[in-house]
Amino acid sequence: MQHGTRDDLLGRLATEIGSVTTAHPLRVAIDGPPGAGKTTLADELAAVLRAQGRKVVRATIDDFLFPRAQRYRRGQYSAEGCYFDAHDRDAMRRVLLDPLGPDGDRRFRTAIYQRETDTTVSLPVATAPADAVLLFDGVFLHRPELLDRWDLSIFVAVEFDRTLERAQARGTAGTTEIERSWRDRYIPSQQLYFAQARPIHHADIIVNNDELQRPAWEVRPHRSTHKQ
Repeated sequence: MQHGTRDDLLGRLATEIGSVTTAHPLRVAIDGPPGAGKTTLADELAAVLRAQGRKVVRATIDDFLFPRAQRYRRGQYSAEGCYFDAHDRDAMRRVLLDPLGPDGDRRFRTAIYQRETDTTVSLPVATAPADAVLLFDGVFLHRPELLDRWDLSIFVAVEFDRTLERAQARGTAGTTEIERSWRDRYIPSQQLYFAQARPIHHADIIVNNDELQRPAWEVRPHRSTHKQ
């Protein structure tokens, strides 16, 4: 793995994105456990790409959740519920990933759900230019149902105990509740994901984000043959 500063990492990721040519918007997954720093990395990368003149579409899996009753139907702390019941991947493909793909019309929506109100939403449809970049952050993005929808994928790797420390540092819930959520739901769901989907095996770029200001990364040959 190569080590460097945060700016070094962002520059390398921007270069890798610039090296991928598609006839449609470039769909980039930024995957990793909760607390890995995916959203921050995506936002920082979006700023770099926009400064280079690229049109960036930002989206997150948190806006494709199922309503609370469905995603917690196995219980609030169920790891299986987190992995199998939380996210509407069919909607992700239908309103965002497929419209931006090779057979799409580039008319997309970036959300179907509002967490604060636990309600579905119907955003206005937007149209992306053909050279746009979608930066999509979230968990479980290398599942088989999504794997061929990404033109480039990044996995942000962090030790699970460190993600718990970060959650406790930024959390508004009580420390005991956060720890139980991590120990019973989030970490076991990631272990299930690693066992079933092998995300690190499939990712084009691995970012070790244990040290936020001194990350490490590995860039692999882009496996464009499995993309659609």
